[in-house]
Amino acid sequence: MTDVFNKTQRSAIMRKVKSNGNKSTEIRLIQHFKLLGIKGWRRNYKMLGNPDFVFPKLKIIIFTDGCFWHGHDCRNTRPKQNKDYWNTKRERNIARDIIVTKSLSSRKWTVIRIWECEIKNGEMQEKLNMIIRGQKFNL
Repeated sequence: MTDVFNKTQRSAIMRKVKSNGNKSTEIRLIQHFKLLGIKGWRRNYKMLGNPDFVFPKLKIIIFTDGCFWHGHDCRNTRPKQNKDYWNTKRERNIARDIIVTKSLSSRKWTVIRIWECEIKNGEMQEKLNMIIRGQKFNL
C-alpha cells in the first residue's frame, strides 16, 4: 500500500508526533529505583540526547531505549509495510545513539542504556548496580 501523503507532507506529520515520556518504561524504572533505595536522579534534565534520568552528582546518565526504535532485536518485530522507511529510521536512531554516547562519555559521564525489554523482564540489575556502587562510594 502506498502512502496517501507525499514525502514532504509525511515528514511534517511525523515531526508533530512527540514521545509522551515513555511512561510505562520510565515509571517501572522509577519503581525499581525506589525498591533499591537509589536516589539523586533527575528527569527532564537539559542535556545532549535528552536522557531519561540523570544523576548529576554521580555523573551517570540513563537512557531507557525502546527495543524497536533503537535497534534491539529481542522480539524480531519488523513492519512489513514501508520497510525501507522504518529501517532507515531505526538506523538513524542507532547512529544518533552512538554519537550521543561517545560525546557524553568523552565528557566523563557514565552512559547506561537500558532496553525496554530489560525493564519489562526486570533484567537490568547489573546496570543498576553501577548506580548503587556509585552512591555507596560517593563517586
